[in-house]
Amino acid sequence: GAKPVDQQAEFHIRPNKLVEYKYVAFVLAAAQRNGVNKIGLVGNEAM
Repeated sequence: GAKPVDQQAEFHIRPNKLVEYKYVAFVLAAAQRNGVNKIGLVGNEAM
């Protein structure tokens, strides 16, 4: 089986106006289910 994700695991998301939010929500939910507890949005100053 899959090993648990490191407690310090994190990833960054760069917003894109062309991507529907439902896809972003899917990725965020999958990350949370897999133990990622640090998610950052980068480059969203232009949004």
